Amino acid sequence: MSTWSHLNTLNASSPLMEQLIFFHDHTLMILLMITILVSYMISSLFPNKYSNRLLLEGQTIEMIWTILPAVTLVFIAMPSLRLLYLLDEVSNPSITMKTIGHQWYWSYEYSDFNAIEFDSYMMPTADLDKSGFRLLDVDNRTIMPLMAQSRILVTAADVLHSWTVPALGVKVDAVPGRLNQISFMLLRPGLLFGQCSEICGANHSFMPIVIESVIPKTFIKWINSMSS
Repeated sequence: MSTWSHLNTLNASSPLMEQLIFFHDHTLMILLMITILVSYMISSLFPNKYSNRLLLEGQTIEMIWTILPAVTLVFIAMPSLRLLYLLDEVSNPSITMKTIGHQWYWSYEYSDFNAIEFDSYMMPTADLDKSGFRLLDVDNRTIMPLMAQSRILVTAADVLHSWTVPALGVKVDAVPGRLNQISFMLLRPGLLFGQCSEICGANHSFMPIVIESVIPKTFIKWINSMSS
């Protein structure tokens, strides 16, 4: 979870987020090299006392400063397009969960397991214990199995919402009357926090998301307890 002193990206909890962090670092290195090159060229002009008032064009340098940025953009665009297709890829999910956005809470349906349904509201500050997170904890956490391909179907019951979990690299718009989907795999156990990322009304800031990543054995026990 991000805190006030956190300057870097969150630790990746899914393969998608790992790829997003790799792409971020890749792009940042290219930008750093461009910044150093441009800074060197600008600084080298200061001690230069030569001038050429008759210079009208330079075909060579114009070709260089046209081709070089084009090649640089290709090196950024290719991994970006690859990531774009990976984010939309949903294949052979082990579990499917439906998420519905409301004003102002989330409801979840595990249709694979006897239609398990529950609502998830933000925990009021007065009800939190000392280990709770203010404005981030919920009364019913979303339990998901570890190392299993999970598919999330996202929609809304009233207005636009957005189901977002930064540590998973997941951000899906919840649109009334439409189903959007995303797929991910949880790599490590623990709690993953998220929030609605689409302004949806007065209590937009008070509909958090908490995913609890557990081992499959614990997940099956939880499913059995919810079914009984």
